[in-house]
Amino acid sequence: MPGALWIANVTVTDPDAYGKYAKAAGPAIAAHGGAFLARGGRYVQLEGNDRARNVVARFPSLEAAVACYHSAEYQAALDHARGASVRDLVVVEEAE
Repeated sequence: MPGALWIANVTVTDPDAYGKYAKAAGPAIAAHGGAFLARGGRYVQLEGNDRARNVVARFPSLEAAVACYHSAEYQAALDHARGASVRDLVVVEEAE
């Protein structure tokens, strides 16, 4: 079964609240087998909408990534990001 990448592009509008999200989201993501590959590092925007924070996490499967998103732990973390950021999030299955 191929792994999956969770790709988030974020504009943070309330750093304090978003910091609470980031602190709580990490353990929720790890609990579902997710590992961060990129988390807010340097980037070059070549096309599309520029968002200053870009996050990529790898999960063992598409299903694990989606289950993480819908989990009670992640949704509790996400409550801090709502109203504190503008986000795009997509999960993409890796090529075999």
